[in-house]
Amino acid sequence: MAEDVVDLCAALLRFDTTNHGRGESAGEREAAEFVAAHLDAVGVPATVLEPAPRRGNVLARVPGTEPDLPALLVQAHLDVVPADAAEWSVPPFAGVEHDGYLWGRGAVDMKDMIAMVLAVLGGWSREGRRPRRDIVLAFVADEEDRGEFGAHWLVDHHADFFAGCTTAIGESGGFSYPVGGHRVYPVGTAERGTSHLRLTATGRAGHGSRRNDDNAVAKLLAALARVAAIEHPVRLTPTVRAFVERVGAALDVPVDLADVDATIARFGPAARLVENTVRNSVTPTVLRAGYKVNVIPGSATADLDVRTLPGTVDDLLASIDAALGPDVRREFLADEPPVQAPIDSPWFDAMAAALRAEDPGAVVVPYCLGGGTDAKAFTRLGIDCYGFAPLSLPPGYDYRAMPHGVDERVPVEGLRFGTRVLDRFLSS
Repeated sequence: MAEDVVDLCAALLRFDTTNHGRGESAGEREAAEFVAAHLDAVGVPATVLEPAPRRGNVLARVPGTEPDLPALLVQAHLDVVPADAAEWSVPPFAGVEHDGYLWGRGAVDMKDMIAMVLAVLGGWSREGRRPRRDIVLAFVADEEDRGEFGAHWLVDHHADFFAGCTTAIGESGGFSYPVGGHRVYPVGTAERGTSHLRLTATGRAGHGSRRNDDNAVAKLLAALARVAAIEHPVRLTPTVRAFVERVGAALDVPVDLADVDATIARFGPAARLVENTVRNSVTPTVLRAGYKVNVIPGSATADLDVRTLPGTVDDLLASIDAALGPDVRREFLADEPPVQAPIDSPWFDAMAAALRAEDPGAVVVPYCLGGGTDAKAFTRLGIDCYGFAPLSLPPGYDYRAMPHGVDERVPVEGLRFGTRVLDRFLSS
């Protein structure tokens, strides 16, 4: 059985766990069984649960030496987004090591994290070590779609398994990001909410050659134009404010919270980490109307990808409703609220300390994710969720282009660094 983190990650990458969405998936079963077998082999009994055929989830608990302490949840997902082999330099499910990188779909999103956790547990088993507190493990299906076969299903049907967990770590945080000669490590302490909306306009169907002042398509397009014209004000959440202030201090850049856009513009590459999280956003993504060019349809629909910051949801929806007017109705396709965990907490301090122990120059800052993760499911149980899947990344490596991108890969030395950081954090 593989013990080295690189071998573990390569083995995981060779399982095709492609999630096509809409319930269509290659399935996580074989990857889940591999993970469960590895856990069993290092003395951590694991359970595989399938809410639907082949949609495997792995649950396990590592007993701590002080079981009265609150437990920590470590959560990661087994599924990956599709990869077109014709676009890749290497086969996306070959788990190839080349030029100091391990290549494959899921290399950073997020089979690397699973491999690092397994490597840490393997080391503990060989050395006879245990963590202070119970570590609860959830390696889940379906994160790349709606979580109905993964995290959300587990929260709905197996909440008792997470009893005692007050804090969780998961994806999207703890990676190094070069900025102005510094290595910034953003730790996820918040996520924007995800509200997918469908707009529907109705009108009078008829022949395309005839005058029609009750045209559903025209109504919808006018409403979309008004929605797109909404000016979203800067809303500084505690996480984003702390990010701006701490990055500004590290870079010796003047911070003007009255003009956040100008401040962020002076951050160089670090601007990409924050520019999408100082405001809400409303993005039209899908249009549907009509079936024949000379027929005016009786209805037209549009889908909106709406991302919301903590404390802003009601105001944003009110502004959308005002823009839509009386002729267009809206409904939720998905509605997941924003996530926020404490910044000034022993947990954040422990993550920062583990990073600095391996990289004394690390500038550790809180970070708000523009998108979403399974943290939105586990937050429903009252668990504070952090993005902490540590990696050390070499110069010129564009981490943000890797998830869901072509030629996804993770640096081998970055994996080893992340394993050491996780060992320090989980042990203490």
